[in-house]
This record gives sequence, structure tokens and C-alpha cells, in this order.
Amino acid sequence: MARKIVVTSGKGGVGKTSVLASLGICLATRGKSVLMIDGDVGLNNLDVVMGMENRVVYDMADVIDNKCHINQALLQEEGLGLYLLPSAHAYSSEKLTSAAFGELISRIESMFDFILIDCPAGIDGGFHRAVSCSDEAIAVTTPHIPAIRDCDKVLGLLRSYKLNSINLIVNRVRGDFVVSGKMMGGGEISKLLRCPLMGVVPEDDTITVYSQLGRIGMNTSSSRDAIDMIACNILNNTFKLYDVTKGHRGIIGKIKRLVSGR
Repeated sequence: MARKIVVTSGKGGVGKTSVLASLGICLATRGKSVLMIDGDVGLNNLDVVMGMENRVVYDMADVIDNKCHINQALLQEEGLGLYLLPSAHAYSSEKLTSAAFGELISRIESMFDFILIDCPAGIDGGFHRAVSCSDEAIAVTTPHIPAIRDCDKVLGLLRSYKLNSINLIVNRVRGDFVVSGKMMGGGEISKLLRCPLMGVVPEDDTITVYSQLGRIGMNTSSSRDAIDMIACNILNNTFKLYDVTKGHRGIIGKIKRLVSGR
């Protein structure tokens, strides 16, 4: 049976969907069969991030309403065992109950090694629907105070569920800012939130560019290396962290910061 992992955040704009998409790609490139489910009804954009929006014919609502077979709604990333189940652009929240969502997942979980559920940001009904169908949770935050505060609230709610694990990913960390003391590092945030740190992802302009182009893809970058390390942690139950401060320490790092005014 698949490991069902919900990826959530306290607020929008922390890069949750991009992290999930990149994580799905990294797990799939390691030979795992992965299904990504967009649990954000109405505001869904996982298909856009993956560059699959023009391929969507059927979505989650069509499957629930028995308008199509679930295999007709699944979109596959070429060359990988990576699939996407698109969410509905407009669907009654009364129809998409936790029970209906859970029944949908139970029908297909035997087909995959991992099911990654993109949870709506915040703590409304969509959050509870996604988390209630999961076995594990990953909370994504950035090092910014509003995001950390909102993440703390989400973690409090996650702890009320019977989940096998709850871990943290700190996204968009500036290594030079961490070294100069202008930004908290992943370890500090982990201690503050009292949550195990599964990964630290550096600020990366490559991800921003690819997101604007509507395609995460198989890009090579520092953030991709960090996500790949997180994928290894998930597979091996380890907690190795990408060193975002590498290249920013010592004399060379100090010279870089002086030149850039940071």
C-alpha cells in the first residue's frame, strides 16, 4: 500500500506546491511510483506547476461522479512513474467530503508507492479533508515570522490527528543571511516549532523562473539537490540536511557579503 503524505502550510506563498511537485519528481526518478493529488478545490494549480494544465480532460470531480474511470483522469509525466490527479476547478464542497476523498484514495493506493496530497493552505475544511486521508504530514514554511507563526498553528492541528509522522521543511532559506544573522536557520526554526526538520531548501531563482513558465521539470539547481536529499530522507528514514550556508562561510563568504552589501 502507498505511503500517503500530505504536504501542507499555514499560509500561501511559501512554495508548498513547488516543493511537492519537485519531491514527486525526485521520488519518481529513484524508481518509485508516485501519485500527486491536488487537494485544493477551486484554487488548484498543481497541474499548472507541472505544465499539465492543457492535458486535463477529466478531473477528481468526474471520478467521484462516475463520469469517467480513474485511469482516464490520471496524467503521467513522460518517462517516469509519476502521475497527477487534477482537482476540480469548481465543485461543491458538500460533495467533496472527507469520506468521498478518502474513498477515492482507497481505490488507487495499491497502485502506487507514494501518494502526495497537496493540501490547501490554511486550516479550513480543505485542510481537514486532506489530512484525514493521510498517514504522514510535511509542513512547509519559510524563515519569515508570519509564515512561522501560521505554521505553528497548523502543526498544532496536525498533532490532533493520528499520523505516523509530522516533519518540517523550511523553504527559501538564504545562506548568506543565515551566516550574517539576518535570518533564522532551519535548525532554529525546527526547535522553535518543536518539529523534526526533514529538509532545508535554499532560495533559488531557478525555481521562481520555472514556476513563472509553468513548468517545474527536471532542472538542475541547488534547490533540486536539496529536494533530492529530502526524498532520500523519506525513503531511508533519515534526516540529512542540505547545507545552505556552504560558500557563505569563512573569508570567501565574508568577501561575497561585503561585495553584495549583505
